Amino acid sequence: MQPEYVGTLAQSVEQQTENLCVPGSIPGGIMIGTVWPEPGSSAAGSRTLQLIEQFQKQNWKITFACGAADSDHMINFDAYAIDKVTIELNNNSFDEFIKKLQPDIVLFDRFMMEEQFGWRVAENCPDALRLLDTIDLHCLRLARQTAFREKRSFTNEDLFSDVAKREIASIYRCDCTIMISTYEMDLLQNHFKIAPGLLHYTPFLLEPITEDDIHTWPLLQDRKHFVTIGNFLHEPNWNGVLFLKEEIWPLIRKELPQAELHVYGAYASPKVNQLHQPKEGFFIKGRAVSAKEVMLDARICLAPLRFGAGLKGKLIEAMECGTPSVTTTIGAEGMHGDLDWAGVVANDLTDFVKGAVNLYSDREAWLVAQKQGVKIINQVFNKECHSKLLIDRIKSLNENLTEHRRNNFIGAMLTHHTISGTKYMSRWIEEKNKKPL
Repeated sequence: MQPEYVGTLAQSVEQQTENLCVPGSIPGGIMIGTVWPEPGSSAAGSRTLQLIEQFQKQNWKITFACGAADSDHMINFDAYAIDKVTIELNNNSFDEFIKKLQPDIVLFDRFMMEEQFGWRVAENCPDALRLLDTIDLHCLRLARQTAFREKRSFTNEDLFSDVAKREIASIYRCDCTIMISTYEMDLLQNHFKIAPGLLHYTPFLLEPITEDDIHTWPLLQDRKHFVTIGNFLHEPNWNGVLFLKEEIWPLIRKELPQAELHVYGAYASPKVNQLHQPKEGFFIKGRAVSAKEVMLDARICLAPLRFGAGLKGKLIEAMECGTPSVTTTIGAEGMHGDLDWAGVVANDLTDFVKGAVNLYSDREAWLVAQKQGVKIINQVFNKECHSKLLIDRIKSLNENLTEHRRNNFIGAMLTHHTISGTKYMSRWIEEKNKKPL
């Protein structure tokens, strides 16, 4: 299936390839992205940058390729010493590009990129290790969203969708899929019966919070108001803001008439900006210049997510800034292990409002929640531990790739049929897109 964001080539792939370092002396890897990384706009962008930094620590030469249009907020690739290449969908120029680059490792950002380019990588670089980073489990997020729109409870039966079939097939075709959530790891193994050997858990890779960090945080009395933050292009975030505006905030405001809610997020549309109501204490602030500064100023972070998947960047940032949060079970999912949450988890409207008001007003409860956030960051998201496990796993797979693939017959079968089927569909699209002479 062809994604909707087809990009145009700024220059030919052949020209771009000539500018890349010749592979061979240093192990090389390519990341094929759905979009260019924007760490300031989304948690997904931060996640991608975290993986890049770990790969570069191994002195692996990184190339980032993408078919989307350039963004004003994407990372400075030169500053990170990353080769940036614009690629085109359904075009055999990618074949020549990847054949010349001959990467040791290929990482697909989301399953749609593996669908589009995986068969080309398999044909032209059969010995390259193929990794998939789901970011979040798309079939889970969309199934929950469908159940919500139909005003019913989500069940695992909702997971049997065309998207699930595509996503699970992509996981099988890859040598290993990097999962960000323990909940989604369990779901893949227990519900879809995917072998543990095809999965690897790597959450956000975060530096530990130190006592010195804590001493720089504003005190409770120096903070005020509530905050929520998130990319408005992400449907769960937009739905959460609507929930706040229409149902939650009026009840909080009734109890705390002087409090304000500041809503930050990238790509705010006119319909988002229409929610701006200063008289009601509801402020649409748009893109945050510094998400960390915004979070440090706030007393409470609100994240009433009613559907979604993966890990929530806004809640990570809140804990990194010592800001307690009020969220739902889906918001906190896969984020705190066996530890208590850094604030309040509530799915009922009344409980959510009560938890927000109490946490805002009760100093002792607020301090306990703040300390709990430190514990979660330092224990669940330990950068040193998880990055070592990931690199060791990649090296082990690379050294034993033939045997590993021999144990994944379903993946080999799906790759065979994908090359036979998707290949010719892509060729047909390519011919169809050619301009008439």
